Amino acid sequence: MKITVIQQDIAWKDVDTNIARMEKLLREAEHADLYLFPEMCSTGFCMQPEGVAEDAEGRTVQRMKQLAVEFDAALAVPVMTHISGKYYNRMYFITPEGIKGTYDKCNLFEYSGEDKVFVPGKERVIWNWRGVRICPAICYDLRFPVFLYNRGEYDVLLISANFPDSRLLAWNTLVRARAIENICYVAASNRVGVDEYGTYQGNSVILSPYGETLAACTPGEQGSVTVELDNDMLIKMSFLSKLK
Repeated sequence: MKITVIQQDIAWKDVDTNIARMEKLLREAEHADLYLFPEMCSTGFCMQPEGVAEDAEGRTVQRMKQLAVEFDAALAVPVMTHISGKYYNRMYFITPEGIKGTYDKCNLFEYSGEDKVFVPGKERVIWNWRGVRICPAICYDLRFPVFLYNRGEYDVLLISANFPDSRLLAWNTLVRARAIENICYVAASNRVGVDEYGTYQGNSVILSPYGETLAACTPGEQGSVTVELDNDMLIKMSFLSKLK
């Protein structure tokens, strides 16, 4: 399986512009089985969701469903979602067959007031795609190792984030720690650009189960990197993770 991590400059609360950027970055990327976008990739990490959050079948999801068919791939797309008067920081797992699964961010970032605006998810989820088991996580989830602890349940940890430059050391340290302690691949997508909270260098990366950097995006620039997972390594780490 090939995984592509996309590093995007997210236009603040501008869904149409962001959909166009996402499509452009997809078309420029190496072809893969799975593409990962940063947190709230169609709006930015906005705490004023009224009039911006999308329905479960909103513009972003609809366009990504079309592109999943065109690319014959899965897209992991975190979208600010509005359902029955409530708001969710939700990642959609979209395949050529449609929405295969969703994950609602469980650990909300209290410092920004996210816990006052959004409904937290209730559980960790695992998706299976083309023989690979995938665990999704969103930004602040990264700081909860017990929540993400792998008991042989998954092969790849997907992390979508809006980690600003002020916490970049934490980002670089935590993504590597999660790979090593969980004996899994980590694909981590962080945004670039500027918003109301600060500046973002990205440092999006794909790591091996040993914490080695397999590929990394250029800091501060939109772009993507792609890695093909090693089948022998997938078998080995599945066995090792059950022995922990």
